[in-house]
Formats: sequence, structure tokens, C-alpha cells
Amino acid sequence: MVDSGDATAVVEMQGITTQFGSQVVHKDLDLCVRKGEILAIAGGSGSGKSVLLREMILLQRPTAGTVRLFDQDAAALTAEEGLALRRRWGVMFQKGGLFSALTVSENVGLPLRELDVLDAARIDGIAAWKLALTGLPAEAAHKYPDALSGGMLKRAALARALALDPELLLLDEPTSGLDPASATGICELILQTRDLFVPTIVVVTHDLDVLWHVSDRVAVLGEGRVLAIGSMDELSKNPHATVQAYFVDARQRRNHPTESPWKTS
Repeated sequence: MVDSGDATAVVEMQGITTQFGSQVVHKDLDLCVRKGEILAIAGGSGSGKSVLLREMILLQRPTAGTVRLFDQDAAALTAEEGLALRRRWGVMFQKGGLFSALTVSENVGLPLRELDVLDAARIDGIAAWKLALTGLPAEAAHKYPDALSGGMLKRAALARALALDPELLLLDEPTSGLDPASATGICELILQTRDLFVPTIVVVTHDLDVLWHVSDRVAVLGEGRVLAIGSMDELSKNPHATVQAYFVDARQRRNHPTESPWKTS
């Protein structure tokens, strides 16, 4: 169940039902994202992870239920209030979502240009800073997205998500398609981002390295709802068959200790 009335909640979803024709994706789902945590959303294919993420950021409305963001009811927002709210979060899309006709620097600066309050030189400077924070070399700023490797593209997408210094950062499959070394770099970058900017972070992932080493809590989706939520250590002891099948494979238990060597807090 959602932590109803939690004063530290950044996102509260209650009674969420999502249906496409006869297909029910979510049924009476509850979820709470606490301020300052890294919450991972996991689950099998078709469990509705990315759909839930789209509902969090107002790209899609659930069939029924309530979504509250920063203690505001999403369904009651005016257009102006919705725009102001959207400026409080940043999103890293699964495939980057960068515009192919813009350079990397122009992509990162786009959210700032939309605000129309800074001059071009200031925007370019902020874009260069955010790219540097994500570990990209200075020359990458002038490249186009199709000239970047998979890992570099992920970092550029994260830089754009951080352009407005968001309070809420949402990452959709941040390590998908990456080689192990690049995926490890992204995991480290997520933790560094939390330490530097202290945002609340929601990560949709099927990557067990992300779940073990990055998340504070993990919400496991299945059967249209949140089957279990807690730390990976807690979930490893959860008796639900789906949770057991997802997390307690003997090979994964050997390879992924419960204590992360990367976490600093």
C-alpha cells in the first residue's frame, strides 16, 4: 500500500488503474516515492513499468486513480500550473530522446531556451557544465547524437534531464543496450548525481546491477499492482513467488552482494 499522508512524498499514486481496450495493465495500484530517495521500478516484460513512468510525468492519464506530484493533484492542474510543475522534473528517456537535427549542446540547452530568460552565451555555458558533470569530453558538445556511442548518448540524455536542476529525476532503462563497463559508469553517475544535486530519483530498470547497487528501495510490479516494495535485502526474503523468481536466482545472489561497494550513504 502507498504511504498515505507521508509528508515527505514527492509522488503519490493511489488506486491507479490503466486499461487499453480489454488489456488491463494496472489495477488499483498504489505507490509512494519519498523525497531524496532512489526508487527503482522493476518487473517482468508487460508489467507496466514505462506506462507508470509516463503517468508520473503527465504524459498519460490513468483510467482511474489519483496522481499527486509535490502534493498537487495532477487531475486538478490548470495548463499554467501543469507547465510550472513539469519544470520541476527532468526525464532521461530509454533511447535518449535527443533531437537528431540539434547538436548535443543544443539538445542540453533546449529546456533553458524554452524558459526564454537567459541569453545564448549563458545557456551554452550551462550546457557545457552539465555535459562535463556527466563525464563527456568538451568536444562532444558540438557533435550530433548519431555520432555518439551508446554510453555517450546516455550521458548526454542525462545532462539534458539535469538542465533545469530538477527536484525529481526520472530515468527510463538508463543502462539498456550498454556493455558492462558503460553500464557500470552509468550506475556510478546516478549515485554521483544524487550526491551532487540531491534530487529524488525514479529509475525504471530490469538491470540487476542498478537494482542492487543504486536503489534505496525497489517496487516490483506484477499482476497489475505493486507486489512488493523495499530494499533489495528485504526483497530477497520476500516469499511471493514472482518476487522470488525475479530476485533470488542463486547465480545472481552470488554475483550481487546486498551491500553496495559504490553507495556512500
